[in-house]
Amino acid sequence: MSITPVSPSSVDMPKDVARVVDLLFDRKAVNVNLLDLRGVSTATDWFVIASGTSDTHVGALADSVIDGLKKERVRPLNVEGQREGRWVLIDYFDFVVHVFHPAAREFYQLETLWGDAPAHVLEPASV
Repeated sequence: MSITPVSPSSVDMPKDVARVVDLLFDRKAVNVNLLDLRGVSTATDWFVIASGTSDTHVGALADSVIDGLKKERVRPLNVEGQREGRWVLIDYFDFVVHVFHPAAREFYQLETLWGDAPAHVLEPASV
């Protein structure tokens, strides 16, 4: 995984994935990572992985992504874990959004399962 955080605008990603990143940063997501799974996985092309600071924050981040993309007529195929607020998985087929509580993210270490995938640590664009 890249050590130096980069601006989302410096990474070539699909429009909907870029919108997800913007929505997450708008709601103060932390530790936002992007994994490019093209050529590594047949399940999906992109993972967006982010953390909230509490169960409530995790739920708010997930709601923001779902509602924000719904306004653009992009709807998830499936959403898992929204009630619990520890790990919300939002599947859009070509990309999957994972929003974690920090303890769950540390436990599952999802990024390490895809060590062969190009990865980017993202930081919010400068204001």
